[in-house]
Amino acid sequence: MRLSELAESGRSPKLPLTLQIDGEPLLLERLLRVLPGQRYVAAARWQGRPVLAKLLVGGKAQRHFLRELEGAELMARQGLVTPELLARGFTDGQGGWLLFDYLEGAQSLWDAWRQATREPLLTDAQQAVLGEALAVIGHMHSRGLWQADLHLDNLLRHDGELFLIDGGGVQVEQAGQPLSRARVLQNLGVFFAQLPAELDPFIEELLVHYLLANGEHALPLEALLVEVSKVRRWRLRDYLSKVARDCSLFSASIGAFGLRVVRRDCAAILEPILEAPDVALASGQALKLGGSATVARVELEGRPLVVKRYNVKNWLHWLKRFWRPSRAWHSWREGNRLQLLGIATPTPLAVLERRWCWLRGRAYLITDYCGGQDIIARFEAYKQATPPETELLALDRLFAALLRERISHGDFKGHNLFWDDALDTWSLIDLDAMRQHRSMRSFARAYARDRARFLRNWPVDSALHQLLDQRLPQVPGTCPN
Repeated sequence: MRLSELAESGRSPKLPLTLQIDGEPLLLERLLRVLPGQRYVAAARWQGRPVLAKLLVGGKAQRHFLRELEGAELMARQGLVTPELLARGFTDGQGGWLLFDYLEGAQSLWDAWRQATREPLLTDAQQAVLGEALAVIGHMHSRGLWQADLHLDNLLRHDGELFLIDGGGVQVEQAGQPLSRARVLQNLGVFFAQLPAELDPFIEELLVHYLLANGEHALPLEALLVEVSKVRRWRLRDYLSKVARDCSLFSASIGAFGLRVVRRDCAAILEPILEAPDVALASGQALKLGGSATVARVELEGRPLVVKRYNVKNWLHWLKRFWRPSRAWHSWREGNRLQLLGIATPTPLAVLERRWCWLRGRAYLITDYCGGQDIIARFEAYKQATPPETELLALDRLFAALLRERISHGDFKGHNLFWDDALDTWSLIDLDAMRQHRSMRSFARAYARDRARFLRNWPVDSALHQLLDQRLPQVPGTCPN
C-alpha cells in the first residue's frame, strides 16, 4: 500500500499492512492513534527493528510533517531526552513519515498517575510522578521550549529515564534561552489544569520540583491559579462539545430520524444493545420498572452494564418533552462532565434518541454498572453509630467537589449515591436533573435543597443524621448553623 491509499482507509485500516516508504517496506502492526485521512501513529517494524511510525497524509500533510520534524529536532538539539529520529521523508502527492526508536515497555506518566490516584493526596507515589514531570518541564522551559499540548501522556518512563515525545506540539520562544515568565505561567497552567482540583492547595509545594530545574523566574501563585482556572474552563467547554460530535473519542450519528453517540472504544462491544435496546432491557435483570423510566442490568461479554430507557407515558407527556433535549441526553452530557471534573459516576457509554423529523420520542442511556451498595444500605447498621472514617472522608470529598464546581444533583436521595469498592469513593447516579451553576446565588439555593434531601434519608433524631449534619459543608445563609 502507498501512503496516498492509507489516507483513504478511514479510521480502522486492516492490520497488519505493509507500506512502501522511500522504497523500503514498513510493516504497521498496531495503531496507537488515528486522525482519519490525516495522521496515523503506529507501532511498526522497519529494517528488522521496532519503530514508532508517524504517518502524515491528506491535504495538510506537509504542514503537519514540518511541524513534527521541527519539534523533534528542537528537542534533540536542546539536549532533551527524546526518542531518536531514525528516518524521515516526504513525497509530494503521497505524504510524510517520521520513524522513531520504539521504547519497548515504556510507561506513560499518565498511566503511573492513574495507579496512584486511589491513594490519599500527595503520597510518595503521587509526588514521584508529579515531581518527575515538573522537573522535565522545567528543563524544557530553561531551554526556551514548551509543549502546547502539555500532559502526562507525553512523558514516558523507560530504562530509568523520562522521555519527552510528540514534537508536533513543541514550540520555541528563543532556543537555548529560558522562557519568559508569562509563557511559563501559561504552560504550567495547562499542566496543572489537567490534575484534580483537590491538588490546587498543594501547587506551591509542587512547584519546588520545577524551580530546581528552572529557577529563572519567581512564579506568583495567584497568577498561576488564574491560568489554571482559565484552562480548566476551556477544557470543559471543549470536552462537552466533543460528546456531541464525531471525533477520536466518540462515534456520533445525529439527524432528523435519530441520535446515536457512543464511546468509540466501546462501539463494537455495544453494537447488539445499540441495535435492539428494548430486547436488551427485556432480557436483563430489572432494576426499575417505573412509568417514566425502565432500567435493567445487562451482561455483555462478561461486562455488567446498565441500560436505561426514558419512556413517553402518554401524549401529554410527549408534548412536554419532544421539543427539548431528552433526559437521556442530559444524563449523558452531565455524566461526562462529572468524569472530566474528577467526580465519580458510572462511565456513560452510549446514548440513543428515537426521532421523527427531529421530534424526540423514547431515549436510551447505557452506562457501566456500579455494583456497590447505595448509601442507605451501606449505612444501615450505623443509624446510632459512626460509619467507617474512610467512607465519611469520601463523602466529605464529594460534597467539597460539588461545592467547588457549583454542581447540584437535583434528586439527592440515598439510592442515587453508591459506594465504589474499586475506587473507594461515592459514585453519583441518576443525573437527569443535575446542573452546574454559573451563579453562586442559584447554586446556593439548589445546594441547600440537595443537602436537606440527603439528610432526610435518616431520622432527625438518629445519631447518623446528626453526625452528617455536622460534617457536611454548608453554604452561608442557606442552612441553620
